[in-house]
Amino acid sequence: MAIHALEIAGLFLGGVGMVGTVAVTVMPQWRVSAFIENNIVVFENFWEGLWMNCVRQANIRMQCKIYDSLLALSPDLQAARGLMCAASVMSFLAFMMAILGMKCTRCTGDNEKVKAHILLTAGIIFIITGMVVLIPVSWVANAIIRDFYNPIVNVAQKRELGEALYLGWTTALVLIVGGALFCCIFCCNEKSSSYRYSIPSHRTTQRSYHMEKKSPSVYSRSQYV
Repeated sequence: MAIHALEIAGLFLGGVGMVGTVAVTVMPQWRVSAFIENNIVVFENFWEGLWMNCVRQANIRMQCKIYDSLLALSPDLQAARGLMCAASVMSFLAFMMAILGMKCTRCTGDNEKVKAHILLTAGIIFIITGMVVLIPVSWVANAIIRDFYNPIVNVAQKRELGEALYLGWTTALVLIVGGALFCCIFCCNEKSSSYRYSIPSHRTTQRSYHMEKKSPSVYSRSQYV
């Protein structure tokens, strides 16, 4: 019962992580306007994402434009685009494998050992996906903080951390926790199976005792002869 609850919790966290990974990939709020010093024009917000940049005026009107070329992006955003696309695909594959490895699923048969290995694979992929999400989010955040405190960079070009970065950190944590749950389920199944095969049952012990009692030894046969 506890293992079944862990499976549901891991699948739920994996699904939330998958949705969060896709959301972080498509959100334009990776870099947002920084209102500091002379840059106090608060009725315009500039957003920069992996696929487009947006301008929001007075919280009413918003215009977005897709980047004309990939080479126009900074190196951190170029790497983030590729890594986040790979993370989205990996999270989807891990989520589908986790569904196949659930005990309530009959597509993979009733072999508990096979399902346990499927869940282990899904958990490892979830953990790797969390690390892949963590790398571009932290890289972009580091670049934003470095430029923010750089006196050479123009004030109008300085940016702050956007909502997508905070969501990315949360998503990475959720993915890692979900993958760790699946790995714990595999370890629990392995321990229970090893314990089950190491201790003989009471019926087997009685049967072996009766067999030894019925079959006389060689020494007793020699006495009768």
